[in-house]
Amino acid sequence: MPAPAGELLPALPAGHSAHISARSDAEAVGLWLAEYRASPQTRRAYRREAERLLLWLAEQGLALGEVRRDHLDAFEAFLADPRPRERWVGPPRPRHADDWRPFRGPLAPASRRQSLVILQGMFAWLAEAGWVAHNPFRLMRDKRRRLDNRQGGIERYLERPLWAWFWSWLDRPVEESASPRQRYEWQRRRLVFGFAYLLAPRVGEMSAARMGDFHRREGRWWWRVTGKGDKTATIPVPPDMVTLLTAWRRTLGLAAEPLPDDATPVLRSLDGRRGLGDNRLYRVIREAFGEAAEALEAEQGEEGRPWAMRLRAATPHWLRHTALTHQAQAGVELRYLAATARHSRLDTTARYLHAEDEAWHRQQARHGLITSIPLDSPGGSS
Repeated sequence: MPAPAGELLPALPAGHSAHISARSDAEAVGLWLAEYRASPQTRRAYRREAERLLLWLAEQGLALGEVRRDHLDAFEAFLADPRPRERWVGPPRPRHADDWRPFRGPLAPASRRQSLVILQGMFAWLAEAGWVAHNPFRLMRDKRRRLDNRQGGIERYLERPLWAWFWSWLDRPVEESASPRQRYEWQRRRLVFGFAYLLAPRVGEMSAARMGDFHRREGRWWWRVTGKGDKTATIPVPPDMVTLLTAWRRTLGLAAEPLPDDATPVLRSLDGRRGLGDNRLYRVIREAFGEAAEALEAEQGEEGRPWAMRLRAATPHWLRHTALTHQAQAGVELRYLAATARHSRLDTTARYLHAEDEAWHRQQARHGLITSIPLDSPGGSS
């Protein structure tokens, strides 16, 4: 198992002048991460990427200040195929466990790009802090293509037919012989996916949700959420979400409607009291996708295999993309879509609009193979 980054990194070279109080690369990175203390979810994601880089550099015998342009290509190749696998890749484990590993598997192109985007920001901060002499990412000629994570549209979502099948699968009643635990998990799973699809939250926002965050005002239901960047918003709650929440509260033995001061968690562990943490929620969602993929293949055979592969590839964040994409396709105006997504820029939200793609495809379909024009007809030869 890779050792904790702080145990492997060299101290600041003698005579080096910096504007932060750090004695090692690990401490310098820790100070950068502290800038995100108000956004725990972002901080965790950034720490994961920074730790992977620090562990890899330790393997190369390098410090942050020694990273060159060519090292970035080598590191990106490593992200695509972390080897030796037994040293770097493993199932989810607590960070302190002996069998903890930094990777669940090779990173897809989008995930590698996201990692480089995060690390580019980290190096920019470290350069400004005087900890490193330069930011090697600035030497990448194609950095706009590779590191601008806002380019292109959203593709990691479930298409409407697949989502319709998936929700009908989730909604199938449990068998009469089901145990109380199975009934509990069935209701919880429906709430998790309904919550994700109807309100487009991030995973951390779902796990942090409290019953009192759902409240009625002038006859309408709203969800109060504090999300990325510690920004608080109030989102309209559609009737289907109210129905799911009511059914879930009854499963917990609670009154149909929460009180405004109810600080108990919405999503709960099997004991019905403790909250569901981010990691456990992540596994609940991934397990459901996996089970659904098996059911789809069993029902539709080879015909359903491409859809099943799509489900197996899906991650919890796909649900947010799915929710926003389907809202856009349903005709929700961009300004309201941006408010639901809590995006500060409309062009970020516009990535969920696929109407132009569909129109383009219809236009392109008018162009086909020509098979029946006689050679001597006008325009038949050139």
